[in-house]
Amino acid sequence: MKKLVAFLSIAIVIGLVSCEQEAQEQPKNLAEIAQNKTLESEIMTPEVLWTFGRLGAVDLSPDKQTLVYSVTYFDITENHSRTDLYTIKVDGSDQKRITMTKVNESSPTWRPDGQKIGFISNESGSRQLWEMDSDGNNRKQISQIEGGINSFKYAPDQSRILFTAMVKVNPTVRDKHPDLPQTSGRIMNDLMYRHWDHWVDDLSHIFVADYDGERVSNAIDIMEGEPWESPLRPFGGMEQITWSPDSESIVYTARKKTGLDYSISTNSDLYQYNLASGQTTNLTAGMMGYDVNPKFSPDGSYIAWQSMERDGYESDRNRLFVMGLENGKKTEFTEGFDQNVYDFDWSDDNKSIHLTSIWHGLSQIYKLDPVDKSISQLTKGIHNFTSVIDAGDKLIGGLMSMSKPAELYTVDKQTGEHQQLTTINGNLLGQLKFGKVESRWITTSDNKQMLTWIIYPPNFDPDKSYPALLYCQGGPQSTVSQFWSFRWNFQMMAANDYIIVAPNRRGVPGFGQEWNEQISGDYGGQNMLDYLSAIDEMKKEPYIDENRLGAVGASYGGYSVFWLAGNHNKRFKAFIAHNGIFNFEAQYTETEEMWFANWDYGGAYWDFDNEVAQRSYASSPHRFVQNWDTPMLVIHSELDYRIVASQGMSAFNAAVLRGVPAQYLYFPDENHWVLSAQNGILWQRTFYEWLDKWLK
Repeated sequence: MKKLVAFLSIAIVIGLVSCEQEAQEQPKNLAEIAQNKTLESEIMTPEVLWTFGRLGAVDLSPDKQTLVYSVTYFDITENHSRTDLYTIKVDGSDQKRITMTKVNESSPTWRPDGQKIGFISNESGSRQLWEMDSDGNNRKQISQIEGGINSFKYAPDQSRILFTAMVKVNPTVRDKHPDLPQTSGRIMNDLMYRHWDHWVDDLSHIFVADYDGERVSNAIDIMEGEPWESPLRPFGGMEQITWSPDSESIVYTARKKTGLDYSISTNSDLYQYNLASGQTTNLTAGMMGYDVNPKFSPDGSYIAWQSMERDGYESDRNRLFVMGLENGKKTEFTEGFDQNVYDFDWSDDNKSIHLTSIWHGLSQIYKLDPVDKSISQLTKGIHNFTSVIDAGDKLIGGLMSMSKPAELYTVDKQTGEHQQLTTINGNLLGQLKFGKVESRWITTSDNKQMLTWIIYPPNFDPDKSYPALLYCQGGPQSTVSQFWSFRWNFQMMAANDYIIVAPNRRGVPGFGQEWNEQISGDYGGQNMLDYLSAIDEMKKEPYIDENRLGAVGASYGGYSVFWLAGNHNKRFKAFIAHNGIFNFEAQYTETEEMWFANWDYGGAYWDFDNEVAQRSYASSPHRFVQNWDTPMLVIHSELDYRIVASQGMSAFNAAVLRGVPAQYLYFPDENHWVLSAQNGILWQRTFYEWLDKWLK
C-alpha cells in the first residue's frame, strides 16, 4: 500500500448508515455545481477561483489497480467546505464518487486486503475512523475515541491500527485553581506556548490499537507521559509515521525537546517503537537537523528518509538518506545532488526510488538508482509534480501549473511521458481564458542570471500599455515555481489586466545551495537588488507602463514590500503587504520558532558585537518609514503567531502617521493564510480595488 497524505483512528464500534438515511438528507452537490457551472465570462473572477475543486489525499489500492482520493469544494454562500471521496482506475476508467453526506469524509486509505477503504468522518459528532466498500456502500464506524482522532494507518498484516490523537500534557490554570472555572488567564513559564495558530495546550500522540476487521480496541499511547509530539506541527502529517513491513514496529518523527530548547532547534529524529518489547530506539541520533518522513523498502531491509544537516536551519538542503536495518549503516543517496528532495517512493523490487525535486522553477520526477546513487530526471514540461507513487509498471503523480490546479497523472517509468487521469476542474478550465506564462533569464546587479516568470493578461495586446506587478515571494526560501495558489494566483492577477513579474531572487531553492543560502543574514541586501533588477528590466518593454508599477507579497514577501516602500526611489505607485515583518526587533521576541530568527537574522538584536545580526536589524523596514510616500494596503490576521498582527498594524499606523494613503484589512479568525471562502473573496476584492485605484 502506497500513501501520500495522513489521517487518524481508534477504538470501538458503532453502526451502519443505510443508503435510505443518506437519501433522505442529500446535501448540496458542490462537485456537480462546479462541474456543470456556466460562466458569464472567460476571465477568471474570485468567485470562480473559489469554485475550483481541490485535490487532497491520495492512496493506491494494494493490487495497484485503483486510486482513492479526496476533493474539497467550497460553498461560498454558506461559507464552508466539504470534502468527498472518489475512486478511479489507474487506466483512467471507472471514475466514481463514493461519498456524499452533509459532513466531511477525508483521509482515504485502502485496507491492506483491498476489501475496504478506511476514512475519517465527523458524522457522529467527532472525527472517527470509518470503513466502507470500494463503491461507498456499507459504511460503518469502527472507532469511538473521546475527542476524536487526527489520522490513522493500518498495520500491513491488518492486525492493528495506529492513530494520532491530541493528549493534554500540562495542567491548566483551571486545573490548578478549580474554584476559578471561568478564568481565562494563562500562566507561561517557558517558550513555545503557542505555535503557528494554536495555543499549545495539548500535543499529538501516537496510539496503537488492536483491529479485528470490525472494530479497534485496547488502544495504548506509545508516547504516554512524554511532553512532545508526533507528527510535528504545524504541517506534519501521517507521512511522518510508518509501520515496518512486518507490522512489528512503528517508526515516527519527533523533536523530543520542550520550551526554549524546542523553540531554538530543528533537530527532529526518527524513533522506532517495538510493539513486543515496548522499547523505543533513536535511529538518527547524532544527525542534527530535520530527519523526517520515513519509508521502508518493500522487503523491509532498508529505511529511507529526508534529512537536513544543520540544527537551526529549516531551509537546509533536503537530502535523501537510506539505512540498512541489519547493520545500521546510514548513507546519503543524494551526495552531489545540489537540489532538495521532496516526495519520494520505493519501487516494489527495491531497485529504484522515484522522487520529486525542483530545478529552475520546475518540479519534476527523478529516478534514483540505489546501487550507484545516480539520479536522472524523468519528466519534462512547464509544470510542478507535487507527489509520486510507485504503481508497478507506472507512476502516479499530482501535477499543477500556474494555469491549472492539481490533477492526478500517470507517468511512464521509461519515457517520463505523462497522461492526465482526473478532470476535477475540466469544466471550469474549459471555459476560462488564461494568459501566457513566459520564463526569462534576467541579469542581476552582480551579473548573475535569474529566472523570472512573466504572466501576461488573457487578452494581451503588445500594442497596449499595461500596469505591472512585482511579485515578492515568501519563505524566504521558497521557489517561485509552477504552483497554483488559491490566494496568490498569478492568472487571477493577470485576469485583472496586470502583467506579473515574478523573480526567483536570491534565497530560493532550485538554483543550487549557494543561491539559496545567500539570503541568510542579508535580508535587505542582494535579494532586494534582484527584485529591482527584475522590474527595471521588464519596465523597458513598450507594453509595460513604468509609471504604473506595483509591488505585492506575503510573509517574507510582505517584508520585502515594506522594505521596498522605503527604498524604491519612486519606482512604484502602489504596495500591498500581507502578513509581513515590519519591525525586526519586535519580531525577534514575538515569533514562536526562534530557530528561524536566529539563523536568518544571525542572532538577537541585543548582541551588538554580532556584525551579521546588526546588519540584519539595520535592514528592518521600520527604519526607513521616513521615506514612505507611496499608497499601501496592509493585510494581517490575528491567528498568525509566526508574524503577529501587531506587525501589520504598526506598518499601517506608521503609513497613516506619515500622511501616506493606506488601508488595513484585518482578519480576526485567519492565520498566516486566508482559508475561508468569504474571507478569501474579500481578500481578492480588496486587493484589486486597491491596485485599480492607484494603478489604473
